[in-house]
Amino acid sequence: MSDLLNILLQQHLLTETQAKEIEKESEKTGRSQEEIILERKLLSEEEWLLVKEKLFHLPSVELVGQQINREILEIVPQELAKNYRMVAFDKTPTEVKIAMVNPGDFKAWEAAEFIAREKDLKIRCFITTLTGLKAALSQYGTLITEVGEALVTAETKFKPKIKEPKITEKGLEEIIKTAPVSKIVSALLKYAVDGRASDIHIEPLPEETRVRYRVDGVLYTSIVLPKYIHSAVVSRIKVLANLKLDETRLPQDGRIRTKIGDRDVDLRISTMPLMDNEKVAIRVLDVSQEIPDLKGLGFWGRGLGVIEKNIRRPHGMFLVTGPTGSGKSTTLYAILNILNKEGTNIITLEDPVEYYLNGVNQSQINPAIGLTFATGLRSILRQDPNIIMVGEIRDRETAELAVHASLTGHLVFSTLHTNNALGAIPRLIDMRVEPFLIVSSLNLVIAQRLVKKICFRCREEISLSEEFKEEVIKELSQITNLEEYREEGINKLTFYRGRGCSRCANKGTLGRIAIFEVVVMTKNLQKIVTFGCKAEEIKKEFREQKMISMKQDGILKALQGLVTLEEVMVVTKG
Repeated sequence: MSDLLNILLQQHLLTETQAKEIEKESEKTGRSQEEIILERKLLSEEEWLLVKEKLFHLPSVELVGQQINREILEIVPQELAKNYRMVAFDKTPTEVKIAMVNPGDFKAWEAAEFIAREKDLKIRCFITTLTGLKAALSQYGTLITEVGEALVTAETKFKPKIKEPKITEKGLEEIIKTAPVSKIVSALLKYAVDGRASDIHIEPLPEETRVRYRVDGVLYTSIVLPKYIHSAVVSRIKVLANLKLDETRLPQDGRIRTKIGDRDVDLRISTMPLMDNEKVAIRVLDVSQEIPDLKGLGFWGRGLGVIEKNIRRPHGMFLVTGPTGSGKSTTLYAILNILNKEGTNIITLEDPVEYYLNGVNQSQINPAIGLTFATGLRSILRQDPNIIMVGEIRDRETAELAVHASLTGHLVFSTLHTNNALGAIPRLIDMRVEPFLIVSSLNLVIAQRLVKKICFRCREEISLSEEFKEEVIKELSQITNLEEYREEGINKLTFYRGRGCSRCANKGTLGRIAIFEVVVMTKNLQKIVTFGCKAEEIKKEFREQKMISMKQDGILKALQGLVTLEEVMVVTKG
């Protein structure tokens, strides 16, 4: 067996069966073992890094969040850095430190040695991840550098002329055509996509314009622009989104479809008039992004088993609940991706379309022309669907149509805004859906929240306060089937936090994961809903289903070192 497979077995990253299958497929097809492992997605980037450290006997370096000196970075020209997946990140008077994604690439070594000889330097090689390389490559032109260069030109064009910015016909023409403003907007969009931002906020302040990016649910100020450029930037965005340039008194909504690097991006634009200027909010939807699976989103254990069983049912209604930004749509996309087969007709009504699913008929609602969830749902039923996804149930009409669709042989997926899974039933009753229709149509309800994940690189153990310990013990004691969840890391009360490192920009967290709870419409629950829907009886039924609450799911994930207990308590409060 190869060194690579032996290392993976020693690190318990592959089973004996998997290793033999990979070895056999490699011999049969002539493809490398690494290529097969990557294709099957058997390892994460961090696990690959640990394996390569042992395989090549080289140290690793984390480049995400690390600011590289421009002169050092340019030791390896940008084109070579992209082609050979290597970058210079540090240097001494005698040597240059180069990070490579694949140290087994001899052509990359030859190129690096040639560059070093030209500069009379020796090479010290490190291994990095593909994500780390991309972070370093993006620094060949940083946001501050790119915007700063454009502002030098913009200042001479706009500062003398725009004290109190007013949009005139001549001014609009200049704004649309001017290169500096175009470069500023392009840079703002590019770095939002590269930085995994979900939203961009361009906000006028009394003396300046603040640009903030929302990453993992939190807003961070990325750059501050001079006030004189604000109107020009807003107008440029309006031009791209086909909005009315001369309308500054009313809110406007628009859309930009564009390609940033190698990614197809959908930008949802919203302008809002403030006291003396307009604010712009941009939702960033990376439509080329791969849809995660349910396990990758954070679903596991008994809850995952129940979900996988219920989505295979031929008809009925399947609801996902939670507040705005809790990942409901992503969960539905992950489910539709499982069900997306050639023999199945899937039609969706969305606002907006966040991911594109090949083979799924996706429709965008447009209330301005009368295409609402309710009117769209009526038309969908004439399209011979097997599965229907309605982005959100907002009113009585949509709720009734969704229920009737599920009763006439369709599998219907949708979302609701409720605090927990149990709250979905009273919410439907509030919308005046008859209880007997709810029990006949509803299969299952998921409630979820998104919690920031602890950074894998800087995770460390912490001790809990007595108050937290008591609450944890109380919650765990209520899990009647706790043995099912006793995996590695859940055998003792050990909790973690992120210390902060270059990979997570010293935040201690990187990415988000769902915590969730599931309620199934059993025969007993059908009786409870039909005869009054008393809250205590519903809670008792939830416990008898041996399901765990969102808080309990969060605590178990905290014990695994995935999230902090503190944030679990915050997002599940109330």
